Amino acid sequence: MLRILTLLLLLGFFSGCGLLPEQIDETKDWSAAKLYYSAKEKLADGNFTEAVKTFEKLEARYPYGAYAQQSQLEVAYAYYKDNEPASAIAACDRFMKMHPNHPNVDYALYLKGLSNFVEDSSFFARMADQDMSERDPKSAREAFESFKELSTRFPQSKYATDAVGRMKYLLDNLGAHEVDVARYYYKRGAYVAAVNRVKFALENYRQAPALEAGLATMARSYDKLNLPDLRDDTLRVLKLNFPKSAFISGDGPVQAKSWWKLW
Repeated sequence: MLRILTLLLLLGFFSGCGLLPEQIDETKDWSAAKLYYSAKEKLADGNFTEAVKTFEKLEARYPYGAYAQQSQLEVAYAYYKDNEPASAIAACDRFMKMHPNHPNVDYALYLKGLSNFVEDSSFFARMADQDMSERDPKSAREAFESFKELSTRFPQSKYATDAVGRMKYLLDNLGAHEVDVARYYYKRGAYVAAVNRVKFALENYRQAPALEAGLATMARSYDKLNLPDLRDDTLRVLKLNFPKSAFISGDGPVQAKSWWKLW
């Protein structure tokens, strides 16, 4: 026991005096290119944590150059692949702030959108377990904005087509979310809140299929609020935009009770 304590004391002494050999960094004399391709190999092998460390080491040692700029984007991609969307988004924002005119800004926007899209998918997967009024599809909205900026600023980008397709998915789901919240409020007697959520959906997600149910919810809310003129106007809009809707019936004037059906 005494020998072990003595050895530990000696190790502590030599360590404090700097007499023990330090860990050697084998990359200390590497060029920017060697660091970059080493990090790319780690990335290809799925070793995302070490890839990020190597890319960051490259940027710290060679901050001015094409390899450093590309490393910033590669770090964002590594975080995205490693299921760390928040870090990926932060890395994309940093790249675009530092290099607003870089030819790969379209890719940064696309990657930012994808990272938020991952968060969005998690949000919609969790929706059934949440109180409807507490749901906040912030990531879905931010993904939509990134894809929208990409498709607007860079319509010829190779990422634009996929971005537009994802925007459609997001628009449909965001519209459905707002309508679901409106119905949640309706069922709890908060009719004004229900109307306002449908109005928001109509203003922001005009092509969403869920607006059919949204207009029916709005009409029912106006009926509960004893506002027959607004109710009937809403029903006319519903019939005009969804003439085969299950919420309405017949070819004559829209009947106030017809949208009870299937709601």
